[in-house]
Amino acid sequence: MHEELPTAISVDDVRALAELAHAGQVDKIGTAYFTHVQAVADGLAPFGDDLVMAGLLHDVVEDTDWTAERLLAARVPARVVAIVEAVTNQDGVPYEDKIRRITRDPLATLVKIADNAHNSRPDRAAQLPPAKRERLAAKYRAARAELWPAARRSDIAAIVRIVNPALLAELDEHVARTSAKDAGSAAGSTGPASATSQKG
Repeated sequence: MHEELPTAISVDDVRALAELAHAGQVDKIGTAYFTHVQAVADGLAPFGDDLVMAGLLHDVVEDTDWTAERLLAARVPARVVAIVEAVTNQDGVPYEDKIRRITRDPLATLVKIADNAHNSRPDRAAQLPPAKRERLAAKYRAARAELWPAARRSDIAAIVRIVNPALLAELDEHVARTSAKDAGSAAGSTGPASATSQKG
């Protein structure tokens, strides 16, 4: 008789784990922290269960006593745990370096885009003191300048439509700037070749 393998953990199990892990924690505006975690996971719903789980757990290693090893022991899929580790702050690593590291992992990039989008919501920012609001807005905007080029526009749009539709206008501007830059680069690279052919 074969021994049954343990079944994989479900999204509902992970949601319960995350809610318990973050119990009693509040965010920068005094709201139950799990509200942020759930919002990030909601934004990742179009991409399947693994990313929803990663969204639910994205701060659990950083902000609770859970470790990657403990998540694996709880039957959280290894790929989900790897994404969580990728978006977790590391001691001594500047925020800008962390963002650049995240962009090397396409799935971690989507999780961080969802996290950034929720942190940047105007209704949340409005509840912060002005100086802190401006500082965080600049921080999150700089992060988007690194994160967005590392993802497909359609994926970014799918996330921000759910999490923070106010960013859609900024996304359109980003796409326009990128397109203009690409067009300029293409013109620059074809210019000399055209001139040479004309001389011939």
